[in-house]
Amino acid sequence: MIIVGELINTSRKRIEKAVREQDAAFIQQIAKAQAEAGADYIDVNAGTFLEKEEAYLPWLVQTVQAAVALPCCLDSPNPAALNKAMSVHRGVPLINSISLETDRYDQMLPVITRAPCKLVALCMGQTAMPTTSQERVLAAEQLIDALVRVGIDLPDIFIDPLVQPVSVDTRMGTAALSAIGAIRERHPQVNIICGLSNISFGLPERRLINRYFLALALGKGLSAAILDPTDRAMSAALKTARMLLDQDEYCSDYIEAYEGGILSNT
Repeated sequence: MIIVGELINTSRKRIEKAVREQDAAFIQQIAKAQAEAGADYIDVNAGTFLEKEEAYLPWLVQTVQAAVALPCCLDSPNPAALNKAMSVHRGVPLINSISLETDRYDQMLPVITRAPCKLVALCMGQTAMPTTSQERVLAAEQLIDALVRVGIDLPDIFIDPLVQPVSVDTRMGTAALSAIGAIRERHPQVNIICGLSNISFGLPERRLINRYFLALALGKGLSAAILDPTDRAMSAALKTARMLLDQDEYCSDYIEAYEGGILSNT
């Protein structure tokens, strides 16, 4: 399971303040906490700074990578900001994201082919967000075909089925889960990722909903998630679900988590 730590995002007020004030120490503290909690990538997002994103995104990359030996998830729809962030990034980044929207695809294509990268591909058609499982699977098929043709290897493609809130439509949970299962069956080599917290938007006890959805999605074939790795209850749910799904040989990760106190008080 690949974990993308979601906390360095300027939509969070404390992160926005730290980026605006160039508070590297605070950003590095958050990066280290996520790395120590088991993140594989550190997401960096400066999207609220529309006019300064091209300066702030590479600053975040350098600040994070000065503190942790992990690659970043470069989270931006801005090709210029992504190019500048990639130019200072050490190792192979995860780019978030591309979709079938014509303008976005055409703008992102030079970015993703200029240097090695992994890529989040959103199951969004050219005109609208998907509502059904079938729409998501069709978009995934088209994206995988197009990306392979431009040289992206299957394991470097992270398909995002676009989880939407069940508070808006209670069918959104089953639609996403069904799509994950179908994509996994058809394309065992690609990664499937989601922004976990989208499922619970607008509802109370969001973290509880997120944990249960994570377990269900793992059972369908989810292989990566954008989440808060410092959430102990989420970590406990992840390790327990992986063990029950035969993804934890000899239950070693679960036992290690128990001995480390991660499973207590969750």
